[in-house]
Amino acid sequence: MKDLNDKERVIGTYTSNKKGPLLFITAAVHGNEPSGVRALEKIFKTLNTEQPLIEGTFVGIIANKTALNNKVRYIDEDLNRTWTSHNIQNNVTDSTEKKEMFEVIRILETLNEKEHTNRYFIDCHTTSSDSLPYISVQEVGDNDTWAHQFPIHIIRGFSDIVQGTTDGYLSSKGLTGFTLEAGQHNSVESEAHHEGIIWIALEKACNLNFDDLLDTPDAVLKTRKGTPPQKTFKILHRFGLKEDDDFKMQEGFENFQPIKKGEHLANLNGKNINSVWDACIFMPLYQSQGNDGFFVIEEV
Repeated sequence: MKDLNDKERVIGTYTSNKKGPLLFITAAVHGNEPSGVRALEKIFKTLNTEQPLIEGTFVGIIANKTALNNKVRYIDEDLNRTWTSHNIQNNVTDSTEKKEMFEVIRILETLNEKEHTNRYFIDCHTTSSDSLPYISVQEVGDNDTWAHQFPIHIIRGFSDIVQGTTDGYLSSKGLTGFTLEAGQHNSVESEAHHEGIIWIALEKACNLNFDDLLDTPDAVLKTRKGTPPQKTFKILHRFGLKEDDDFKMQEGFENFQPIKKGEHLANLNGKNINSVWDACIFMPLYQSQGNDGFFVIEEV
């Protein structure tokens, strides 16, 4: 594999020239999350070597190439917040991330010129804290039904309360899909979960038969057998941050961990933030960049 400092925008394209859907995978929307890139590289290497038949076209791209090359979350602003109708309709290019956004849009528009029976997407991410893999899905179109075909936890509603997300934009353009959070940034498990879910998407969307490969990928077996039974959660509350806030999360919280009313969760500008819920915590912020302190979720 190439070094992360030497990447093309398009990681790979694969087709058997049979009519079918588009499966469009974005990775490294945040430049400190290379797991999805590495997973896609492994998948394309196997596909190009073993040449299994698929229906439609499979494409994997790097979303924030500049941030990935610099090994930082973003250069000027969070790319996962730039996909607003204002920015896109007015061609706003006043940051590195907005320029990166329009590069992704350009590629997608090129792909949309071809006839596809359906269009699917997965946006690959990792988290700053340890986490089980999970899907974040916006409840529009067939997204929720599609997400429930994959054997990991599901969170509903993130892109309904946070504006400008990549998956929110792709859903608005009529693609069916979700955000895939595979685990902690530097965990070897994250790459395996990214790889496993993408392989399963190739099976379900593009009718890939794993018998056409030399072996069923280990990542598929790991994802299917190595994760807890699927549960579905909804978001109760987002604890948002302002740019000049001094925020520090209490150590030790992990995604889906139960919390109790009165439990000390974080400190904000010198004051304790205590839970007012008996629920679960989600996406506790342990990195210096970001405007989401944490979320509170409950199982549905």
